[in-house]
Amino acid sequence: MESGMPLSGRQRALIRESWRRVSGSPVQHGLVLFARLFDLDPDLLPLFQYNCKQFASPQECLSAPEFLDHIRKVMLVIDAAVSHLENLSCLEEYLCNLGKKHQAVGVKVESFSTVGESLLYMLEKCLGTAFSPDMQEAWSKLYSAVVKAMQRGWETLPEGD
Repeated sequence: MESGMPLSGRQRALIRESWRRVSGSPVQHGLVLFARLFDLDPDLLPLFQYNCKQFASPQECLSAPEFLDHIRKVMLVIDAAVSHLENLSCLEEYLCNLGKKHQAVGVKVESFSTVGESLLYMLEKCLGTAFSPDMQEAWSKLYSAVVKAMQRGWETLPEGD
């Protein structure tokens, strides 16, 4: 997996240390991430439907058991990326397929920049002053590599499918 610029050993250590502090409460921290996402882009809310049920508000979505399952899955993907920092390429096929699934439900590639912003927000809120500029840069690089792999899922589907 091409990440543009590989993560340095120090960046990998910063990511691991910060994730260790956050990963113990994945749903709690995932709620912070998704609440921020809906604040930044309320138009994403309709993408989350379960059993054809539209959510009337972000709060309703954020408290739905099905959405909490989605949060757990998102946090597991982040966990997988953190666990494979030395060899992100082993996640390439998985992330590409994940990209295809997101495209199929109507997610636009552009939305992933807002998700990235929300991820950084969550890390900053949960880590407080420990969330340094160096840590932010390391997470931005990791997230960029993950999104590039997911984007390849868009590129493998013909237009109109």
